[in-house]
This record gives sequence, C-alpha cells and structure tokens, in this order.
Amino acid sequence: MPLWSRSIQEPVKILVQTDNWLIRCSITFNPDNKKIAMEEKIHKLEKQVKALAGLSMILLVAVVLALVANPSKVDDKGILRVKGIIVEDSAGHERILIGAPVPAASNRVRTDISRVKAIWGPHFPKKYMEWYKGYNHSANGIIILDDNGFDRIAIGNPTPDPNIGKRIGPATGIEINDEQGFERTGYGVLNVDGFNRIVLGLDGKNGTEAATLSVDDADGSAGLSVNKGKNLIYIGQVDASGLKPEGGKNFSGMILKDSVNVRFIESQPEKAGK
Repeated sequence: MPLWSRSIQEPVKILVQTDNWLIRCSITFNPDNKKIAMEEKIHKLEKQVKALAGLSMILLVAVVLALVANPSKVDDKGILRVKGIIVEDSAGHERILIGAPVPAASNRVRTDISRVKAIWGPHFPKKYMEWYKGYNHSANGIIILDDNGFDRIAIGNPTPDPNIGKRIGPATGIEINDEQGFERTGYGVLNVDGFNRIVLGLDGKNGTEAATLSVDDADGSAGLSVNKGKNLIYIGQVDASGLKPEGGKNFSGMILKDSVNVRFIESQPEKAGK
C-alpha cells in the first residue's frame, strides 16, 4: 500500500535529539505513490520495499543535514550519536520515528489508550483492553505514521506486535498496516521457542491471515498456505499428523481442508533412473 494516501510536496521538519541538544532543519521530498493492483500482492510488497529504500535515502540526507548543522556534536571518529529522530510534516504531525527504541509520539494511536479503546475496542471482546496492555508497541528501528497517527510501516528488531494480539515470538523484519492500523502484510524472521521461522504473510480484513509463505526450522516444514474462514489450502512439506494420522509427519504435497473434511494429495517420489 502507498506510504501515504497522497504525494507530499512540502517542507518537512526534522528534529534530531541527544541528551543535551536539538537540531531543526527542513527538507522537501516527493515519494512516488502509484497505485498497485491488488491481485499482484507479492509484487506489491516488492514495490513497497523499493519505496522504503528511497525513504532510507531521504532519512540519510536528513542525518547528513543534521551533521553539517552541528559538527561540534560529532565524536573524534566522525560518528553522530543521537537518542532519537522525529520527522514532522508541515502541520506539525509526527510522521517518522527513529530510535532504539523509537521515541514517543504524542499523536500515535498505538500508545494512546483512550483512542485504542474508542477505535479498536468495539471490534474485540471486552477483555481486549486488558490483553492490549501486554502487547509490544515499540521497536528498535523505524516506525512511519500517517497523518491520523496510525502505524503504517514498522522496520526493526523487534517490530511491534499486531494490534490484534501478541506474536508467537519476537520478529525481525518489516510490517505494513492499513489505514486503521491493522497489519496487512509483513516479512520477517521470528524466533519461536529457540527456532527460527521465516514468514512472508498477506493478511485479510482486521489482520487475520489470508496467505502465508513460510519456512520453519523447528520441524523442517516449508510451504504456502491460503486460508478463508475454516477452509485451508496448503502446498508444501509439513508434519500433517496433527490434522489426521494418515497425514504423516513428513507429508509432501497438497492439503485441502474445510469445516468437515481433510483431503491429502501426496506428491509421488521420482523413480530411480529418471
């Protein structure tokens, strides 16, 4: 999805903060904001990653400007050390947060409990706000907000939990959210009980999983799953014994599952000599 809902062609204020100094400077940028067809979901993610590369260059320019503006704050090795960077738009909205962890932002929905309760609370059970207190909302990296304060892109180690629940393990990677802050796609490495799981996910409405490409070091599984309600299509290698005993622990092929039945279409091994 686009980084912003419109192209920005106006000065952007940069705030660079250390323990005892602050730099203000302005740059102008105009990111490419072309619409990408919904059916090309994986291609869309590739485009977004390229856009982030361009954004990284913008942020690099901002840091260079800060360095030039305050050369006396650079150490003897030429390294600029800061606690955090906040980029504001021309209306004074905090839009880009950089840090380890990222600095707090007054207009960020994720950390404003009253807005969370009003916006997301009605979508979930009454215990949601109690669960929400245990979610990770921070990141060591970059968080990009829209002008309404919703997280739209997070890059870091770790990244924030989705607003619908905790991850099964800490994630290193990138997540992209929709205009209401629900995670819609992400790519990263999760550590689950000491094993790495590499996942490229495409989520449906309200952040529920729709399509997932994954590799799991814990059981050696690797494949593509497509979900809709109680229906599942899985193609790849996986321990299928949990679905049905005849699935086996080393199943390789296709699994078709609905609310009643599970069907296994197993791939045939190649014959010797072929």
